[in-house]
Amino acid sequence: MLTTPAMAKASKRRRKTRTPNVNHRPPVIASKLKVTEIDLTPGKEHLVCPDCSTWVPITGMLGTPKLVPHHTGRAKTAEPRRCTAGSNRQVTIDVQADALRTRLIEGAPTAASRRATKVLSKPQVKPAPAASQVKPAPLSAEQIHQALRQHQQQCLACRGEVKNRGGQTLPCPDGERLAVTFLRLHRQEPKRKAVREFFARERRRFDRQYAEAAAAKRASEWAAVLPKVKDADTRRSQVPVGARPIEACGVPVAPGNEEAFDQRQAELGRRYAASTAAV
Repeated sequence: MLTTPAMAKASKRRRKTRTPNVNHRPPVIASKLKVTEIDLTPGKEHLVCPDCSTWVPITGMLGTPKLVPHHTGRAKTAEPRRCTAGSNRQVTIDVQADALRTRLIEGAPTAASRRATKVLSKPQVKPAPAASQVKPAPLSAEQIHQALRQHQQQCLACRGEVKNRGGQTLPCPDGERLAVTFLRLHRQEPKRKAVREFFARERRRFDRQYAEAAAAKRASEWAAVLPKVKDADTRRSQVPVGARPIEACGVPVAPGNEEAFDQRQAELGRRYAASTAAV
């Protein structure tokens, strides 16, 4: 029969391997396989062969389901190897395709939650100091005054806009606490200032005493080692019998520019006095 372009062409049918041979081994039970090892989508029935772990089509779904003859993982190679143990093996379909698909969908989130998450480097955080090492910052009257003004601008009770059921204005405990703290610090400010000035004077006096004691100690230490130094210089100046050693360069014992040296020392003294006065 001739086929013309106007005639309808039959669609290509999907080929399946059909053979009357049946494997005499016990059938494969579908319910005993894992959800990821079987697919019962109509027209695409596949499962993983228990013998060679290869996805194999299932034929004879309307009669006696069985695995088609197949090769192992070396299929379509120069040396294909036939799976004789799993070919033509019967399959017992005791599960529904919808139930199997539902189990697969429900197991997907569980499998995703078991995957290892990305490891993030933990930032290095300095340990918090102990309670005995925490030094509270001293409060000043000016800081409390600023906090009180900011609170009064935001608090309705401090502005007299909050009333009880009887129409009486309710006080603000936070505002009262800040006000009492400000008055206490304001009264104590002269005494605190005197204490700060006293400690500053004591610090400057201690620095002066330390500088004087250091100079006197340095002088006494030099006086203690002076005989040994003179003895070493005397023995060094004696020339032994034999070849005379080559004279080395002398070590300067006085500054080359005495005026610049004195100016430098005076500048360092003024800087030290200014730093101690600031403390």
